[in-house]
Amino acid sequence: MKGYACHTLALAVSLAVATGTNAAEFDDMDPVTLRLAHVVNEQDGFHIAAKKFEELVEERTEGKVNIDIYPNASLGDERTLLEGMQIGTVDMGVITNGPVANFVEGMAVFELPFLFPTPEAAYAVLDGPIGQELLDRLSEVNLKGLAYAERGFRNLTNSERAVHSPADIAGLRIRVMENPVYVDTFRELGANAIPMAWTEALTAMQQGTIDGQENPINVIHSFKLYETQDYMTLSRHTYAPAIFVMGMPAWNTLPEPAQTVLEQAAQEAAEHERRMNAEIEAEQLADLREAGMQIVEEPDIAAFQQAVVPVYEKYGEQFGDTLPRIQEALE
Repeated sequence: MKGYACHTLALAVSLAVATGTNAAEFDDMDPVTLRLAHVVNEQDGFHIAAKKFEELVEERTEGKVNIDIYPNASLGDERTLLEGMQIGTVDMGVITNGPVANFVEGMAVFELPFLFPTPEAAYAVLDGPIGQELLDRLSEVNLKGLAYAERGFRNLTNSERAVHSPADIAGLRIRVMENPVYVDTFRELGANAIPMAWTEALTAMQQGTIDGQENPINVIHSFKLYETQDYMTLSRHTYAPAIFVMGMPAWNTLPEPAQTVLEQAAQEAAEHERRMNAEIEAEQLADLREAGMQIVEEPDIAAFQQAVVPVYEKYGEQFGDTLPRIQEALE
């Protein structure tokens, strides 16, 4: 029994060292509940990340920090959530990078088309110095960036025709996020790019007022877009991060040990979501095919890349040395 007790103590110490926290640090802390919101459903990767974050935070703070999750845009669309975080009416969220870039322009560098060749290349940049510098810049707009979760590589769907090259996109009404890089990318590809919130896009697809949209496979699957979208092209035109974001009003009320837990838990939850997305993508594609979607697996990527060169010419300089540093890191 004595040996068991020593082993248990050693394990507890090792866990505390690994997480950078000590349970005793929370003995005098008043319990707090943080509202974490996102705009997608409970089958989506964002919810997977949020649930893992909830589990880690509540365990490591001995229940002193509780996380209440609000999915399905129940507290508003992503812009509304970010504005709520700034003024303290929402505590935190998992937010797609595109809307975040409307608050800190530099974040839009990740929206540039065909920037990252693989998920691993994206992770190396996001989790490294460049990604951290951009997360830190959120403090300039009263937000706290905790970690990069994942929306994933985005793919095109539509209800009109199979898309193999930019010529096939001409004239299609495509919903894009409310972000100028996305708008200009799809205009260069020949689409009628229509920026709108995701909640509005779902209705617009059902009513036929737009022809298509672009999102990762996990979104296309979890929202059953095969019900309105007959065609998907694995264009993988943009790797979209998502961000664990917290409002500074909520962040500043927490003691430093709790802040440390939140940052580490967000990173671990993000990495958990990435692994889950990779594991289930093939299964989701199979489901979409079975549901009747026609999937173009090998579009003319070179033609797409050539078509979006003007986007780099327009936006490249506004990111200062960030874009060259990313490109150098990818070489």
